[in-house]
Amino acid sequence: MLVDLQIFAAPRITLRPLVPTFPCFANIVVSLMEKPHIDFGMSISGGDVMSIPGLYRFVQETIKKQVANLYLWPQTLEIPILDESTVAIKKPVGILHVNVVRAHKLLKMDLLGTSDPYVKLSLTGDKLPAKKTTVKRKNLNPEWNEKFKLVVKDPQSQVLQLQVYDWDKVGGHDKLGMQLVPLKLLKPYENKEFTLDLLKDTNLIETPNKKPRGKIVVDLTFVPFREDSTKFGGTSEGYGRKESGIDIVSDDEVQEGAGLLSVVIQEAEEVEGEHHNNPYAVLTFKGEKKRTKMMKKTRHPRWNEEFQFMLEESPLHEKIHIEVMSKRKSFSFLSKESLGHVEINLSDVVHNGRINDKYHLINSRNGVIHVEIRWKVV
Repeated sequence: MLVDLQIFAAPRITLRPLVPTFPCFANIVVSLMEKPHIDFGMSISGGDVMSIPGLYRFVQETIKKQVANLYLWPQTLEIPILDESTVAIKKPVGILHVNVVRAHKLLKMDLLGTSDPYVKLSLTGDKLPAKKTTVKRKNLNPEWNEKFKLVVKDPQSQVLQLQVYDWDKVGGHDKLGMQLVPLKLLKPYENKEFTLDLLKDTNLIETPNKKPRGKIVVDLTFVPFREDSTKFGGTSEGYGRKESGIDIVSDDEVQEGAGLLSVVIQEAEEVEGEHHNNPYAVLTFKGEKKRTKMMKKTRHPRWNEEFQFMLEESPLHEKIHIEVMSKRKSFSFLSKESLGHVEINLSDVVHNGRINDKYHLINSRNGVIHVEIRWKVV
């Protein structure tokens, strides 16, 4: 039995994003500024198990390490206060170009005095999976020169997280070190090289005689989206497919180049299945599939979920396919069924920068889906 549990921690609490609806913020975001101190006892049949020599310290350090991995800044715990569907999604403002150049003098983690390093990189506040470099086998001074693109929503508050790991065939991968780069250090369009000392963690309390963990070199460039990327014909908004009321320009006048395609699946109305109504939406674009969360027992699901695609050229002649599905929780022959689908031509999005429409679902009696699509050029 667990007895006398005490936890001492220095939390950082942020209320974000601010919204016009009471209580005026959507989430409570909590992170720890240092590893927590945890003290407890464990009693079995009247005896204190933690009195066994070495066990108390081992258990305490293990718990502290696991909690720190989850919640030590910049890792966060987000506690939602308002329904996600009522909160406006923060729009992307640019692309962070990251070139992971090299690392040197990394820690020796393998028995033969080498390591198999790779780098994971991500932005704080981004729920997408972290991007990874390739693994450099048996190399303490790896050269990568691998380039990545990350979508930026708030350059004043977001931080680039760099984590170097030693790849292991069996078991978990050992962390060699990590570093953070606040995006507010970057000027738009300016390439900047950083040579960073790798740290054990983000504990703000300096440890005397800390062990050197090597260095990592990265090139960073923040490229904002063009402010005039939505100038052609304004914005397309309405109900159903648009064929009039838009200033159509020729394909030759469309802004070329790489950009970000953002698709926000807002909600659906009057979707009804024959056997169950647990709707979710499946988005297919250029062979890649993404899906929303499932909403239970409703004909009017509100998802408000955003999906992003980094493209090397404008999707002028491309289409997006969205299908609303329903899934039964239990296993059965009729576990899935389609509630309707739609194909959206992206030419209007490229010409106008944004469309915000409702579409009648094909193979649905009265079903309608509300989709917002944006195209931003870098």
